Amino acid sequence: MEQSISQHSPNALRGFRVQAPLVDSVSCYCKVDSGLKAVAEARKFVPGSKLCIQPDINPNAHKSKSSRRERTRVQPPLLPGLPDDLAIACLIRVPRAEHRKLRIVCKRWYRLLAGNFFYSLRKSLGMAEEWVYVLKRDRDRKISWNAFDPVYQLWQPLPPVPREYSEALGFGCAVLSGCHLYLFGGKDPLRGSMRRVIFYSTRTNKWHRAPDMLRKRHFFGSCVINNCLYVAGGECEGIHRTLRSAEVYDPNKNRWSFVQDMSTAMVPFIGVVYDGKWFVKGLGSHREVMSEVYDPESNFWSPVSGGMVSGWRNPCISLNGQLYALDCRDGCKLRVYDEATDSWSKSIDSKLHLGSSRALEAAGLVPLNGKLCIIRNNMSISLVEVSSPDKQVESNPQLWENIAGRGHFRTLFTNIWSSIAGRSSLRIRSHIIHCQVLQA
Repeated sequence: MEQSISQHSPNALRGFRVQAPLVDSVSCYCKVDSGLKAVAEARKFVPGSKLCIQPDINPNAHKSKSSRRERTRVQPPLLPGLPDDLAIACLIRVPRAEHRKLRIVCKRWYRLLAGNFFYSLRKSLGMAEEWVYVLKRDRDRKISWNAFDPVYQLWQPLPPVPREYSEALGFGCAVLSGCHLYLFGGKDPLRGSMRRVIFYSTRTNKWHRAPDMLRKRHFFGSCVINNCLYVAGGECEGIHRTLRSAEVYDPNKNRWSFVQDMSTAMVPFIGVVYDGKWFVKGLGSHREVMSEVYDPESNFWSPVSGGMVSGWRNPCISLNGQLYALDCRDGCKLRVYDEATDSWSKSIDSKLHLGSSRALEAAGLVPLNGKLCIIRNNMSISLVEVSSPDKQVESNPQLWENIAGRGHFRTLFTNIWSSIAGRSSLRIRSHIIHCQVLQA
């Protein structure tokens, strides 16, 4: 064999012979078949070969180039003994609370969980889990946040909020694509009003930058319609006047654009998307209470009045075509809007009221796994089954479920004492400013 090689090789004519390098990759079989994926298949063509049989190959170039190719072509399996498709079928069933541990097993697992494929597959197969994300302002005026896992009923750690929002006031918070939590606008204690936009991804567990808003603003209204983020009104430091402008962010185009201005300048303090329209209520430039509705289809603002806005309270939420709002401070009684009578005549009462202290004040209403979720300042959570609003909680106690998170429910004596002393030394250490739900 060496004789035949020397006869055909130009190197043999020059009087020397290249030492064939030892190799462990498929490429050492002289490009017998570039489509082969296993050494065993290549050996059918070159039985028993351990050396590269191309003497013209530069040994150094062979090692450097082929090794890079092999790292991309031949990778260790995700799970030993299983093809990757079956391994992925196993990994997507791991509870979301354990995903942080999966990322540190190896690089392939980290890349798998950092991409869109893994979580898109979980979502398409109905395995995505929803967590409640709570942003609160602590006693030192700093912003902190936590995520609540309803499966294990535990609060999970999160990466710190970026510095520009650690002490911000009046900023907006919204969720796009189910897995991206956006913080936008607001007022920095040193730099004033901001246009900055950042977002947190549950798939990467990191914060990222997004395009800035077109206008600086704080204490404005915001909502999400058809996975587009709308902001309107608010104030801008330096101008010292209330804003009328409104804009929208489309994540598919990754840019902001102006929409129709509001009818009058306003600082919204309550808003909800109902029947495909955005209803806002706030204070005008002369501190008068006013309400408007925005229709994204016609790109038009118009004043609104009637029983809906007159009985409207914050927080509120639209779920399954119904509009819900708080009817008591601790969130243990809900009002339901009746469109037929244009009134808030219906209610859902748990018959178990906790107290009126600020610690027990309901700070947010969010949808969680098809139920209405009530979050209080002491981080306690209640879930209400609202699929059938006509059912009575007295005859169906399972409709109202209390979850003891970080802040457990207190006894009656503690509630009374907290209500009496809440204005003095037993003040709440922090209060919630935003609540959202994200999938992963």
